[in-house]
Amino acid sequence: MRGGWAIKTVFIKSAAAYHDYPPPIKCEIALAGRSNAGKSSFLNALASSDIAKTSSMPGKTTLLNFFEVGESYRIVDMPGYGYSARSGDEQRTWRNLVEDYLEQRPILVGVLLIMDVRRDWGQDEIMLCKWLEQLNVPVALIATKIDKLTKNELAKAEQRVRKTSKLKNIFFTSSPKRVGMKAIEEFVYASWVKPNLEKPKSLMEKFD
Repeated sequence: MRGGWAIKTVFIKSAAAYHDYPPPIKCEIALAGRSNAGKSSFLNALASSDIAKTSSMPGKTTLLNFFEVGESYRIVDMPGYGYSARSGDEQRTWRNLVEDYLEQRPILVGVLLIMDVRRDWGQDEIMLCKWLEQLNVPVALIATKIDKLTKNELAKAEQRVRKTSKLKNIFFTSSPKRVGMKAIEEFVYASWVKPNLEKPKSLMEKFD
């Protein structure tokens, strides 16, 4: 049901390398963010279903996880960044996985950057946004965990996030209360998916 809550979201597969990706027949939206930003909780709230595993241990997601959203597009949950307790080899493997996907997946039409609203906009976020700008991939910021703040604290956090990120499209959300989910899904479809619905079809012709 487009424009409403009942948008069926289904897990497709996990991938550790480019050759494991599902066929490029639909537009894809990637989820990026720190390991403890609440990406899995956000995805579950967006889908209104426990489709993504959540954990108290940051950095548990080590693969690209592909999800089908309705009939029009996919969401790709990428490994989180900023978790230093993992070994150097593991961090390099994850970084290469994310870089390969972002640079080589032509049906990627946008990235949702997930960030805990209580955190400061940091160097990692700056570098990621600059990189995506070079790749010509649009970004929207999803500020999570607003339910952890008082009304006054939230007002200050919103002002700080808008000023420091300088991003045009910012959504302030609560996964437990599902605040902001409908607005995000409608934005993603109208701004990124709908204008590119023919893109995957034209790309598939190259594989025939």
